[in-house]
Amino acid sequence: MKKDFVTIKLDKVKSYSIKERKSKVTTENFGKAFAKHSSFNEFMEGLPDILAAKDLKEVVSRITAAYKNQRIIAFALGAHVIKVGLNPIIIDLMEKGIISSIALNGAGIIHDSEIAMTGQTSEDVSDGLREGSFGMAEETATVINEAISQGAERGWGIGESVGKKLTELDLPYNNLSILASGVRLRVPITVHVAIGTDIIHMHPSCNGAAIGKGSHLDFRLFSSIISGMEKGIYLNIGSSVVLPEVFLKALTLVRNLGFNVRDFTTVNMDFIQQYRPITNVVKRPTLGDGRGYSLIGHHEIMVPLLAAAILEGLEL
Repeated sequence: MKKDFVTIKLDKVKSYSIKERKSKVTTENFGKAFAKHSSFNEFMEGLPDILAAKDLKEVVSRITAAYKNQRIIAFALGAHVIKVGLNPIIIDLMEKGIISSIALNGAGIIHDSEIAMTGQTSEDVSDGLREGSFGMAEETATVINEAISQGAERGWGIGESVGKKLTELDLPYNNLSILASGVRLRVPITVHVAIGTDIIHMHPSCNGAAIGKGSHLDFRLFSSIISGMEKGIYLNIGSSVVLPEVFLKALTLVRNLGFNVRDFTTVNMDFIQQYRPITNVVKRPTLGDGRGYSLIGHHEIMVPLLAAAILEGLEL
């Protein structure tokens, strides 16, 4: 049906004074220009109290409060965190007693062990895949698979098994290994494996039963850590699938067993926003109480920034 329209008139529009309106941003939230020779604390305080900058400040505040109140501060690290050179920063936080525990996926132990053995890691997958040589490094598979098999016989999880093997071998770069440092500092490192996802699973030295046993032992140890998470902090850094799923299952397990795991803080850090970490780390576990945060940015920038802010806040 054809209809003729006329231009709407604006003379009866209702307006109000901007002074009466509630606004989400005021000059009190603004950042401050960085002055030459200022301290790192002054840099942090100069960030705007808006969006991610405000969240970062709140995360730092919650972590420092948890540390002072002797609450659990648990880290879960995807392998990319290790590959971009952050082991020294993570180990420093372990040495200063800030990190209570670390969860890794299967790729994490591979890159960490290669660093301990040779001071280098991360092969060119595209070139190796074309030739069928990707993931076929002999030492990587032999050392890790042997450690897992021997550890399973002793009733050890994968984190403890590989960490003790690296320590026993007295490797040249153990000081830069998270696993070896976990043994040295008595910080529990748990490893959560999906069989078929890691290069060591392609080698004849692989013992699937030992991997399953060791990974399940680590899941139970991880669940024990999560059982004490009340008023603590859980940070998922760079794992988009495995560790968020493990966290969710551990949390429901310990609540099923009667542990009162409430009022804690979760933080997801990654360079893109993924469904599972946002859902299984940030949102679902903190419903009703607690608080979840998402900080987006490259690990090689965001993790040192977070670590420095924590250390400055604690004056360590």
